[in-house]
Amino acid sequence: MSVSTVPLAPQGTLRDYLRLARFDHVTKQIFILPGIVLALMLREAPEGPLWPAIVLGLAAAVAIASANYVINEWLDRAFDAHHPEKSARAAVQKRLDARLVYGLYAALLGAGLGLAAAVNPTMLWLAALFAVAGVAYNVQPVRAKDRAYVDVLAESLNNPIRLMLGWAMVDPASLPPVSLLLAFWFGGAFLMNAKRLAEYRFIVATSGHEVLARYRRSFAVYDETRLSVANLIHALLCGFCMAVFLVKYRIEYVLLFPFVTALFAEYYRISLLMGSAARAPERLFEARRLMLLTLATGLAFVVTSLVDVPALERLADQHFIELPARGMGGGMP
Repeated sequence: MSVSTVPLAPQGTLRDYLRLARFDHVTKQIFILPGIVLALMLREAPEGPLWPAIVLGLAAAVAIASANYVINEWLDRAFDAHHPEKSARAAVQKRLDARLVYGLYAALLGAGLGLAAAVNPTMLWLAALFAVAGVAYNVQPVRAKDRAYVDVLAESLNNPIRLMLGWAMVDPASLPPVSLLLAFWFGGAFLMNAKRLAEYRFIVATSGHEVLARYRRSFAVYDETRLSVANLIHALLCGFCMAVFLVKYRIEYVLLFPFVTALFAEYYRISLLMGSAARAPERLFEARRLMLLTLATGLAFVVTSLVDVPALERLADQHFIELPARGMGGGMP
């Protein structure tokens, strides 16, 4: 059985099927790296070399993510036909055999779960959670992507899952603190919400408001103001959870706040530009200032992970500004 949204569309080639897996999105697995580093910093390093677990774990994450992309693009093909850019995707423009599409999904899913199982049991169930999140986001009857606000939280759930995957490569006997998981979740929600804001502005400007709901049902609820307010909420929640984590586990990370703030501000600025790279995260490498800020934040993360600053410990203690008695004015005798 073949399905296409374009009448008399050409038959899909092997390359078209592989395009469904979006291997060019592999850069999104960068959120695994903080999990590796933080586990090394906060937990005892395991005996023996780490590189086999890291290599196999990264391969597992890429395979599961690509499996999620396959069903994402396949099940979205009728909706993507209304998008000014996504309408060029292979699932929209070519006749693809559903049996081959689901076979590709099963192969990638099986490979990802098999690689994760070869690392450790914790990696296996986290990889399974990664796959379930993809199903919940894309497949009926849940299909979270069609539900306003829930869509952002469901998609950004991949961020703490990736963090846990990196952590489990180092220490499969524990998971990261809840405060850190929430910080990654809300940080991811900020990024995904900014992506929707950029999409909203772009589609309205190029194709008109009426196209939005046909492309994605959640856009029937969204408008620019609601998306902007949601961005602020996600950023504030991320900052709050991050503050809880750093005060409890490594006060030196307080020095990261200026970098993270600048990074969020720049990403939000980009999302407001017409033709914004925020609409397609794989294009973010074109945003030179954002890449420089990302590099600076990464370097600051490395430095604050390795260098202790004892003076910062005072920030976690209670301190009050004591006023001199004479400065209180004439009191009662």
